[in-house]
Amino acid sequence: MKDGKTIFWDFNGTMLDDTQVCIDAMNLMLKERNLPLLNEKRYRDVFTFPVKDYYAKIGFDFDKEPFEKPAIEFIENYDEMIRTAGIFDDTEMAMKEFRRRGYVQMILSAMQNDFLNELVNQHGIAHYFDRISGIENHYANGKVENARKLIAGLDGHTGEIILIGDTIHDHEVGEDLGIRVILVSWGHQSADRIRSTGRELAHNFEEVIQLIN
Repeated sequence: MKDGKTIFWDFNGTMLDDTQVCIDAMNLMLKERNLPLLNEKRYRDVFTFPVKDYYAKIGFDFDKEPFEKPAIEFIENYDEMIRTAGIFDDTEMAMKEFRRRGYVQMILSAMQNDFLNELVNQHGIAHYFDRISGIENHYANGKVENARKLIAGLDGHTGEIILIGDTIHDHEVGEDLGIRVILVSWGHQSADRIRSTGRELAHNFEEVIQLIN
């Protein structure tokens, strides 16, 4: 498959339908601090990487508490709630289609690696992927270095690399690495925000497949 394509899948918001879980987990923390609560529109308008900037935007004061405290608190809330979330409709259809065509598929995520693997296995989709790559801690600092490691491990693979994601950060990863990015409209950032990147935009997995064709 040295002349074939490789697909890097983002996980949260692209494959895993966890936006409402993220809102609910954060609202527990905001309520405790008497800060304004999030709804879906506001969340998708303000969520960003690095997540420390997102926390600051929604009212956390790091002069009063270190970032690590709410970051860990969020993960604890998220961990309690996330098993109720499923993968988006037609996600597996798309993975099956890319596998049928012989594409190498990998997950490139800003989720902590052990937790990522647990969820991928829970949803029964691990067998679609050659590699599953998350980060080493819970602070979601980004995934450029992990992407570089995945690319270095392709062993001379010369085909196109395509990143499928749902955030401006995915665009930035692609820009840094010089790879193609397709952004989806149903994830953690609004369609207007991700459209501003100028990247290809898909509204369902059929469109993702058509674009990759």
